[in-house]
Amino acid sequence: MIQLYGHEMSGNSYKARLLLELLKIEYEWIKVDLMKGEHKSPEYLALNPFGQVPLLIDGDTKLADAQAILVYLARQYGGDQWLPLEALPLAQVVRWLSTTAGEVRQGPENARLYHLFKVTNINPDRAQQKADYILTQLNQHLSDRSWLEFERPTIADVAVFPYVALARDGKIDLDAYPHVLAWIDRVKHLPGYMPMAGV
Repeated sequence: MIQLYGHEMSGNSYKARLLLELLKIEYEWIKVDLMKGEHKSPEYLALNPFGQVPLLIDGDTKLADAQAILVYLARQYGGDQWLPLEALPLAQVVRWLSTTAGEVRQGPENARLYHLFKVTNINPDRAQQKADYILTQLNQHLSDRSWLEFERPTIADVAVFPYVALARDGKIDLDAYPHVLAWIDRVKHLPGYMPMAGV
């Protein structure tokens, strides 16, 4: 059985868990207590030398990094619906994985880390500016479509969703972005959707 190591307040852990639920894949959830430093324990570092969550183990396969896990699960268990193989559609989805690791991380994710978890080496003004930028881009992009790409959900939506949906944890007001709010609601109504604390 697949094992997923993570923490319930981690948006990156959540996105991996969400895709497993949407794909209706059986898995074992193993909590890594970040507050107690379990992610830096010798036992966990032996599994994942980066000392981060999430970590997915599927038989002999070990994968860290949320975006990599989404790609693996989509191709291994979800097929073209979640991650197409044709060059252009594949590139369109991958673009959003990059956006997640870039603008979404620098904006809503960092704002949440600063305000909710008191991470002090983050500039909250810069995080707010980055959040405003990416949320404006998302709102415009979603103004004439239901999903980030194509007319169906893909791992692009799963990747971007958590930290955008949790933006209020970082004192970011989502009310100015009605198309983003409508998209968040659509994700929440997907069959198999599993809520995360705060979403």
